Amino acid sequence: MPQTPHVERHFTARDTVRDIVIGMSDGLTVPFALAAGLSGAVASTRVIVTAGLAEIAAGSIAMGLGGYLAARSDAEHYASERAREQREVDTVPEVEADEIRQVFQAYGLSAAETAPVVEALRRRPAAWIDFMMRFELGLERPDPRRALSSALTIAGAYIAGGFIPLAPYMVAARAATALLFSVAVTLVALVLFGYIKGRFTGTRPARSALQTALVGGLAAAAAFGLARLVS
Repeated sequence: MPQTPHVERHFTARDTVRDIVIGMSDGLTVPFALAAGLSGAVASTRVIVTAGLAEIAAGSIAMGLGGYLAARSDAEHYASERAREQREVDTVPEVEADEIRQVFQAYGLSAAETAPVVEALRRRPAAWIDFMMRFELGLERPDPRRALSSALTIAGAYIAGGFIPLAPYMVAARAATALLFSVAVTLVALVLFGYIKGRFTGTRPARSALQTALVGGLAAAAAFGLARLVS
């Protein structure tokens, strides 16, 4: 009887999704809180839009730069640890071979079962180092383009998210009216974003949607209340 070939489908865009989540969640929340806070202190939508655009520009640059530096730091850390493993393989190979045995024995393999694998890796220094990097240190080789890609993804997601709560202020004449529409569209966006984020990250979508909307709503409410109190 013919059988359907088994095809494994794994999600491989984890880093990109993480960057989108970081940028979009802050982009939706921070400009939303700023606009809501200013709505409690000023009546001019022009002032709120100007301040919001300035915040989106500054926030996207800061977030993108943060993503770039984080990715560069990961790459530099990987290179440093790999150089250290290279030195240890060259200078204390028996110690490194014993570490391989410990890794396999942690999975329940006996010394006899481990021995041929250790010897095979010792004949392949590059593979030996790759093995130690992944299974001893838990480090994956970073994509050399990751830093720039991360910066652009985070910044772009921040800008996209930031314009959602700011858009009503661009078309409404009164800040109070714009605030109501901003609250509505932003909460809808937070719910949708949280739901999609949950689908991609493996958490329960409904729970993720509720948490995301709750955090964004609390941030905006706090900013609005403080602005009211000060004014």
